[in-house]
Amino acid sequence: MYIKRYSVASLILIGAIGWFVFAFVSQEHIHITVMGITLPSLPIAAWVVISLVIFYLATISHMMYYSIIGSLRLRKYQKDFMHMKEALADALLGVKPRKNAFRSDRYALLGRLIDSSTIVPDEKLSHIGDDTIDDVIQIIQQINDGDVVELRKFHLSPDNALVVKNNINRYVKGQLSDENVLDKQSIYGEELCAQAYTHYVATVPIYAIDKYKSFMTRESLNVILKRVNAEKNKLDVANEDLINYTKQLDLNADDFIDISKTLSHAMNPEKRMKLFEMLSETNDEAMSGYLYTLFDLEMLEPANEILDSSQPNEFIRFKAYSTLKSYSKNYDIKLFIS
Repeated sequence: MYIKRYSVASLILIGAIGWFVFAFVSQEHIHITVMGITLPSLPIAAWVVISLVIFYLATISHMMYYSIIGSLRLRKYQKDFMHMKEALADALLGVKPRKNAFRSDRYALLGRLIDSSTIVPDEKLSHIGDDTIDDVIQIIQQINDGDVVELRKFHLSPDNALVVKNNINRYVKGQLSDENVLDKQSIYGEELCAQAYTHYVATVPIYAIDKYKSFMTRESLNVILKRVNAEKNKLDVANEDLINYTKQLDLNADDFIDISKTLSHAMNPEKRMKLFEMLSETNDEAMSGYLYTLFDLEMLEPANEILDSSQPNEFIRFKAYSTLKSYSKNYDIKLFIS
């Protein structure tokens, strides 16, 4: 508030007024009594100067008080601004949970919105002019580009999307092995574990597949099925093991049909038929796979027995196919039921 300038101007004005009163108004001396106390006799000009000095001190005190209040308020806003930048960085990083405390009402309003939001920067955004946020934006871009970055300084949770993506990048670049990932699900999460398991089961023996079968997915099961009697990485697996693998998943009728299609290329027909017979005994959804297997192997009589004992609204596609077969229409079941 330019207190120094105000003080210089006030002192000049006080001196000018005192000189004017003494030189042109009166040089008389007077006594002043304040609260019963008689003060020394001074010229009128001196009392005018004293009054102005008191007024000056009062105004200076007033200005200093509100200057201090303004400084404290400004400091509060500055701290909130710094805190806001941290909140924005957390929103970019997807930190959860977030509950930032702002001291000013305006920042608190924005803070409540940011705490409940995840900010996704535009792919073309490289910087905004603030080192803290620019660092976060750069890290996000590097992770999205498939690079591996150091995230420990941000203290993110293992299930954070950026941490998961960064770990996937580490895995893709060979910094993590399949077993490194599968042994530490709490660190690497389900998505990466499922990806690692799918790659893992492509070459390992049956006991290793069983060790981590809790990570079984439809994709990894398909990899296992393709290894049955394959020329490379051949897998000799019992029907009981295959049944246990299917129990790890929530499969529907079409899934079991697809399993039968995959096994049709390599599995012994009798073993394949026995597998789906066993599956159908414990899982109603597997009956479609069993019917598909029977028709694919031209086992028409047992297939028709199942269809004849079923409800009218069940297995409509297979019943239609069976009707065509009864009229000597030799359609391939693979073309008729996709």
